[in-house]
Amino acid sequence: MTDTITAIATANGIGSIAIIRISGEKALEIAKRLSKRDDFSPRYATLSNIYNADDALIDESILIYFQAPFSFTAEDVVEIQCHGGFIVAQSILKATLDAGARLATAGEFSKRAFFNGRIDLSEAEAIAQLIEAKSEDAAKILASQMKGSLKHFIEEIRDEIIHILAFSEVSIDYAEEDLPEDLVMQIKAKLDELYKLLAKTLQASKSREGLMQGFKVAIVGKPNVGKSSLLNALLNFDRAIVSEIAGTTRDTIEEQVKIGTHLIKMVDTAGIREADDEIERIGIQRSLEAIEAADIVVALFDSSRESDKEDAEIAKLLVEYSESKEIIVIKNKIDLEQKFVLNSLVFDLEINSKEDVTSLIEKLEAVMNVKNSSEEMMLISSRQISAVENTMQNIQEAFIPLEDQELEIFSFHLNEAVKEMASITRPFENDEMLDKMFGSFCLGK
Repeated sequence: MTDTITAIATANGIGSIAIIRISGEKALEIAKRLSKRDDFSPRYATLSNIYNADDALIDESILIYFQAPFSFTAEDVVEIQCHGGFIVAQSILKATLDAGARLATAGEFSKRAFFNGRIDLSEAEAIAQLIEAKSEDAAKILASQMKGSLKHFIEEIRDEIIHILAFSEVSIDYAEEDLPEDLVMQIKAKLDELYKLLAKTLQASKSREGLMQGFKVAIVGKPNVGKSSLLNALLNFDRAIVSEIAGTTRDTIEEQVKIGTHLIKMVDTAGIREADDEIERIGIQRSLEAIEAADIVVALFDSSRESDKEDAEIAKLLVEYSESKEIIVIKNKIDLEQKFVLNSLVFDLEINSKEDVTSLIEKLEAVMNVKNSSEEMMLISSRQISAVENTMQNIQEAFIPLEDQELEIFSFHLNEAVKEMASITRPFENDEMLDKMFGSFCLGK
C-alpha cells in the first residue's frame, strides 16, 4: 500500500459541493502541485485555486490536509472540496491522476484504515451500513458500533474463551491427573453462560434484521379488496392502477415510504385466488414469495362482500405465517353495507382505504418500534451472524470432550471458537474474504 489513491467521495450528480479524497505518501505533494502553494497546516481549511496538468484553472476549492497517522486511513490524506456538478469534480479527479495518484477501488480507503489499525472489521461494516441506514434507530446502533461497541462486546467474549483455553492447554501437561469435578463444573457453567449470551444476541439480531435492511411490508388479499388503493393512500400518490376488474394487479409493485423514523418497502401483491390466466398465476406465485420475504403482512378483506372460499384460504395462510411474521388483519370498505362474516378472523383495524389510513400508519410504526425495543447487542451482517453461529457450534461440541476430560479435543473446539469470534473484528488471515467485503463498499469509501 505504498501507492497513492484518489476518488470522488461524494455521490454523482449536481450538488453544492463535491469532495475528492487523496490518500497515501504523495497526497500532500499532489495537493501542492494542483494548488501551486506550499503552506498547508494539518486540519486547517485552505482556500486555493486548483489547476490541471496544463496549468489551466479548474476551480476555487477548499483543501484540508490530514497528516498521518491522524486521518481516516492513518496515512497522509488530502480532501479537496470543490463546487458540485458533473464536470468540476471529474476534472479535479483527472488532475490528481495526472499528478501521480491512481484511482481507488471500491472500499479501498476503508481497507487501508483496517490494515493500518485505524478501524476493525466490525467498525468498517458499521461505516458501510450507516451510509444506507433505513431508520434513525438503525443509524444510532451503527454510530455506536463505529465507536467500537460491538468490538468491545466481541473482545470480552473472546477473552473469556481464551482464559478457559489457556487453563485447558496447561492442564494437558498433567493429563495423567483427573481434573477436580468442581473445576469441570465451573468450566461448563462458564461456557454455558457464554453460549446463552451468544444465542440471545443471535436471536435479537435476526428478529431486528428489518431495522438494518429496511422493513418489508406485504399487502395481501384476494382481488378487488382495495390493496392498490391502500398502497396509493400510504404513498400519497397514485402508484398502482385501481380498477373494478378483478386481477388488475398482475405482478408485485414495490415502493418505499417513510413511516415514523423508518424507511420501509411496501409491496402491493397480485390478488390471491385460483387463476386460469398463466400471467396471473405467475403474479400470485410472486405474491406468496413476497409474503415469505416480508417482515410484516397486511391482510386486507372486503367487508362489503360476503366471505367465500378464497377468503378462508387466505385466513388459513395467515395462520401458517403467524409464528414467523407480524400479521395485521384489516377490514376494508367500512363505509359500505357490511356483509363479511368469517369467524376464524380477528380484525386488528377497520378502515376505508380511499379515505383515511392513519390507524394503519400508527399500527405499522408501533410494530416496528417494538421490533427495535431489544437492548441486546446487534449483529449487522450475515458474515457476523455466521461467525457467531459457528462459535456456538464449537462451544456446544466442546462439552462432550470436557466431560470425558479429553482436553486436546476440547482445546481444538475452543481454538476454533476463538478464531470465529476474531473474524468479526480482526481475522488472522483471509485476504479473499477481506477483498470481497471491502469490494462491496461504495467508491471513495
